Amino acid sequence: MRLWFAPGSDVPLYQQLTTQVELAILAGDLKAGDRLPSTRELARRYAIHPNTVSAGYRQLERTGWTEHRRGGGVYVRPQTDRPSTPKQQLDHAIAHVFRLARDLDVPFSEVRGRVAEWLAAPPPSHFLLIDPDPAAVRILQAEIAAVTRFPVISCTAADLDENAAQHLTGAVPLCRPSQERAVRAALPSGIELHTLQITSARGWLEPRLGQAAGYLIAVVSHWPTFRDTARTMLTSAGLSEDQLLFRDSTVRGWHRGLDQAAGILCDAPTAALPQLPAGPLHIIFPLIADPSLDFLRTHGEPVTSER
Repeated sequence: MRLWFAPGSDVPLYQQLTTQVELAILAGDLKAGDRLPSTRELARRYAIHPNTVSAGYRQLERTGWTEHRRGGGVYVRPQTDRPSTPKQQLDHAIAHVFRLARDLDVPFSEVRGRVAEWLAAPPPSHFLLIDPDPAAVRILQAEIAAVTRFPVISCTAADLDENAAQHLTGAVPLCRPSQERAVRAALPSGIELHTLQITSARGWLEPRLGQAAGYLIAVVSHWPTFRDTARTMLTSAGLSEDQLLFRDSTVRGWHRGLDQAAGILCDAPTAALPQLPAGPLHIIFPLIADPSLDFLRTHGEPVTSER
């Protein structure tokens, strides 16, 4: 596992560590059961204090990303609970049948005929994005709308607790990896949930960072998490704070001075704003990874060039 650390940054080193590990798990770069480097090994490799590594590992364990195995080190923790009861195992098996049927291109009518009781609900008519953060929802909806004409509506896990039937009728539920546990707990048994795969920040940024050396880079988004994550990743990769300019696109006058930047790193909705200066290079970071975009195209009505 490759990590970046910037000792002179305003972002604490332990936070640089935890952010990169969390993003690697969400993007699939680190999988359940993967072993993280030992405290001593990581400290020696990156010339940082072992206490800093220990603080980061404790934080990851407290927030449920990792687990410590006695005598065996720190491992990535599974982010979903395995089915335990017979009913959960049966529902899990039925969901697997549907995934297999799609992979085999079995017509929906045939699947419905074989498991008519489980498919008593009407056919899917829209995507349901289940997320508590309106700012994140706005970005995800824009990215989904770019690849499919299938309607996308949103709600929170708390909304499902209040009236699941109203929200789930005809819905294909979606969520971010960080929300999967809460959403699964709110969904009725047997409802299939697609967890959107998130783009690897490390893999996406790495080939672009060499071109950024010595230039002013602006990070613009209405979503605080987007800006905070970009700050951590960019400074950890070695860009100095005076190379970076951060703007909240909900604040009046946010676009002023951005024409002085060589490039603007932003999300999809921000890239469509008319106030964004045309001169700098627009670098649009996609939240949704390609495999999930393919899923959305397959299960909705793909956007064509005639649109």
